[in-house]
Amino acid sequence: MADSSSSSFFPDFGLLLYLEELNKEELNTFKLFLKETMEPEHGLTPWTEVKKARREDLANLMKKYYPGEKAWSVSLKIFGKMNLKDLCERAKEEINWSAQTIGPDDAKAGETQGDQEAVLGDGTEYRIRIKEKFCITWDKKSLSGKPEDFHHGIAEKDRKLLEHLFDVDVKTGEQPQIVVLQGAAGVGKTTLVRKAMLDWAEGNLYQQRFKYVFYLNGREINQLKERSFAQLISKDWPSTEGPIEEIISQPSSLLFIIDSFDELNFAFEEPEFALCEDWTQEHPVSFLMSSLLRKVMLPEASLLVTTRLTTSKRLKQLLKNHHYEELLGMSEDARQEYIYQFFEDKRWAMKVFSSLKSNEMLFSMCQVPLVCWATCTCLKQQMEKGGDVTLTCQTTTALFTCYISSLFTPVDGGSPSLPNQAQLRRLCQVAAKGIWTMTYVFYRENLRRLGLTKSDVSSFMDSNIIQKDAEYENCYVFTHLHVQEFFAAMFYMLKGNWEAGNPSCQPFEDLKSLLQSTSYKDPHLTQMKCFLFGLLNEDRVKQLERTFNCKMSLKIKSKLLQCMEVLGNSDYSPSQLGFLELFHCLYETQDKAFISQAMRCFPKVAINICEKIHLLVSSFCLKHCRCLRTIRLSVTVVFEKKILKTSLPTNTWDGDRITHCWQDLCSVLHTNEHLRELDLCHSNLDKSAMNILHHELRHPNCKLQKLLLKFITFPDGCQDISTSLIHNKNLMHLDLKGSDIGDNGVKSLCEALKHPECKLQTLSLESCGLTEAGCEYLSLALISNKRLTHLCLADNVLGDGGVKLMSDALQHAQCTLKSLVLRRCHFTSLSSEYLSTSLLHNKSLTHLDLGSNWLQDNGVKLLCDVFRHPSCNLQDLELMGCVLTNACCLDLASVILNNPNLRSLDLGNNDLQDDGVKILCDALRYPNCNIQRLGLEYCGLTSLCCQDLSSALICNKRLIKMNLTQNTLGYEGIVKLYKVLKSPKCKLQVLGLCKEAFDEEAQKLLEAVGVSNPHLIIKPDCNYHNEEDVSWWRCF
Repeated sequence: MADSSSSSFFPDFGLLLYLEELNKEELNTFKLFLKETMEPEHGLTPWTEVKKARREDLANLMKKYYPGEKAWSVSLKIFGKMNLKDLCERAKEEINWSAQTIGPDDAKAGETQGDQEAVLGDGTEYRIRIKEKFCITWDKKSLSGKPEDFHHGIAEKDRKLLEHLFDVDVKTGEQPQIVVLQGAAGVGKTTLVRKAMLDWAEGNLYQQRFKYVFYLNGREINQLKERSFAQLISKDWPSTEGPIEEIISQPSSLLFIIDSFDELNFAFEEPEFALCEDWTQEHPVSFLMSSLLRKVMLPEASLLVTTRLTTSKRLKQLLKNHHYEELLGMSEDARQEYIYQFFEDKRWAMKVFSSLKSNEMLFSMCQVPLVCWATCTCLKQQMEKGGDVTLTCQTTTALFTCYISSLFTPVDGGSPSLPNQAQLRRLCQVAAKGIWTMTYVFYRENLRRLGLTKSDVSSFMDSNIIQKDAEYENCYVFTHLHVQEFFAAMFYMLKGNWEAGNPSCQPFEDLKSLLQSTSYKDPHLTQMKCFLFGLLNEDRVKQLERTFNCKMSLKIKSKLLQCMEVLGNSDYSPSQLGFLELFHCLYETQDKAFISQAMRCFPKVAINICEKIHLLVSSFCLKHCRCLRTIRLSVTVVFEKKILKTSLPTNTWDGDRITHCWQDLCSVLHTNEHLRELDLCHSNLDKSAMNILHHELRHPNCKLQKLLLKFITFPDGCQDISTSLIHNKNLMHLDLKGSDIGDNGVKSLCEALKHPECKLQTLSLESCGLTEAGCEYLSLALISNKRLTHLCLADNVLGDGGVKLMSDALQHAQCTLKSLVLRRCHFTSLSSEYLSTSLLHNKSLTHLDLGSNWLQDNGVKLLCDVFRHPSCNLQDLELMGCVLTNACCLDLASVILNNPNLRSLDLGNNDLQDDGVKILCDALRYPNCNIQRLGLEYCGLTSLCCQDLSSALICNKRLIKMNLTQNTLGYEGIVKLYKVLKSPKCKLQVLGLCKEAFDEEAQKLLEAVGVSNPHLIIKPDCNYHNEEDVSWWRCF
């Protein structure tokens, strides 16, 4: 019975398990003892094979030359000689257990089924091997000195996530083949998928979905060279299961878990045609992994890939039809519970939790168990010394400076050995190069090439900066990604003279590239960049200098300021610069003077504030930006979640803190003497936030001239705005587009407009829910107000009645309005009569927009009687989408000829057709025509009108902008226009045409125009329109 058990279990499987527990040195010792104990009859055992054999090969050699239980007997003797008592005891216990559980009947049954199992096993032995392997690694996962149940708790919490990863998608009805499990470093991804392997082996997971699950680890794969895919996954495959090729031939029932994609040191740049689909052929392992991920090899198999958030973008480029799940780590409740368990003194626990909650970024980092433990350990040590944890939690750099320093603090009389400056610089260089190249796993040879000796590595391991992987030989990592990022940032502080230009400078030493990096394009650099800015703080530098007994330079400050100046003077738009990221970095410095210097080259900033941390860093930095002229903010979510649900007192982190930050931000309105424009479009502000804003607007030192409050809800109507208009002597432009203030809001505004102290010149009430009633208030205000010159009422249901009221105001002698926009105001040709009468008397109006109203030909004819009058001062007329035809073109041509003031005419989106344009072109050819801009977009034009347009362009020396987009001119039309457009004598400067809408030959002609006449710009329709001035040509 004992024989059968040992022969069926241990020589085939158990010995390999125990050999895998030996490290490299112990394995070599085992081989030497094996050489000494070789029995005479086994003298033919090839020592050369034994010497170079890996663990699996060695187990197979012993099985071959020591049949039955002899292999195990020899191994036990060697373990004894090596003084591996624990290994011996465990092995003997399992042999006894195996002998008791596998009886004679079982052994006989095994013999009768031997032929069948030799071909293909049922997977039991593989499951046993996986269970044994992952039970061992699971037990090793407990962190010394750290909470024992962290990883277990995380895995249990996300068990349901594992169970449903490959469920059919309810929306698409498809079952995902590739699932990506992403999350921050250390959040528990590896722990979770190892638990998945264990659960599958125990029969508790994916039993109906996958017959076999294989685990591939990035760290191990990095060390492998050429092999076939079958060989790659055979590492844990027992010989009793039969050829693994038989298993791979049924790929739809296979799941491959690729753990730690972020640790794979492969470029993945192979072209798809070069990839391999044959899993029996040997290739570089990088090719195999690329082929598997890109579904060239075993396309029917399923994949579960884990990766850090910083490399998910790189992974996404390889995958097709993948499903993403994010592992978030410890919930807020879990973090709070852990902190309260960690600190025996509940007052300390409350203080720590409150301090961490005040910095949302730091509190978010604590979702990672190891970071949470390190943070609590560090803060506890500081509190025991009487330190202020509030200041430590102010920035991530302050906390990690404290943590790194604590690793070199003497404990129990012992003092860790300090690295010298050269060792520290080499460590920081390794860290920096790793962050730039997304290398997080280092092998002994890599470290040696980068300058770290064996003693250096040993020293940093003793300090808990670097740790050796317990499973994979010669494999080292920083204890956490943030530790690597911190030392990477220190590299720049330890670097020599930044002023001297060094042509041999490596890419990761380029500060300008680091500064221009963004979290979208280069997420792996974001935290290192934050740490670098945080280390510009003199207190942080002094603390690290004391810790490492080294000298750090702050000369980098001037270098960073130079880079910021170059960035500020570049052509980037405010939105492209990523000011929120920049503010995160500047906040880390806590250096007001540096922030002021850094931001002096930026006249405009644009920020989306949608989290409390955004408000915190923005309010801190904006207070010290003294040269800003324009601020664009979109504030959402923050005020909607101002009261946080927590068992702690509300004064820890609640509305008071948010209100204080908002107060700081709004104070910029009176502290910055250069600020002229504030844009708060699409913001959700509560009543108290609005009160603070208006209080600052009324401050006597507020120099703001332009205020944009588009798409904002006003809790108390427009009363506060109206009051601000009276008190603020500088405010000249107010835009309330989309704010739905209604007629009551307009009534309040009009009271302010009638006040003699109101200096407003431009007012936009587009899409504000106005009706005829609101026009009555505006009509009266326009008569009494002498300063308002621009009024936009677009997208309001004014109707003919509302237009009549506005017309009454226009004909009043005291009305000084210069621009009136009535686009999409739902009036008809009846309003043309009202406007005609008023325009005869009005001497100030120069811009009128009547677009997208039902004027029709009759309405425009009435207006043309006024427009052609010599006393009409109108310069810009917009009639886009007014349901016009060629029937009104004679009247429009008459206006062009007889009104010397008219400069711009936009007739787009009307059915003028070729005949109508021919009439207009006849007028354009006259020498007394002053039209400079003509809009004919989407007017039903064909090639037939192009000769007339060409003739007009030859004769007219004033027409400089013309829009012909969305007309079917065709190749023939372009040929006619080409002859004129290519000539440098053509005065046209901007032509609206979409080149891509024409055939290849026509496009070539248009390209040739650009070469022959470089002064002419050919562009398609512009999507952006200014609220008051919507004409296409105003975009250029």
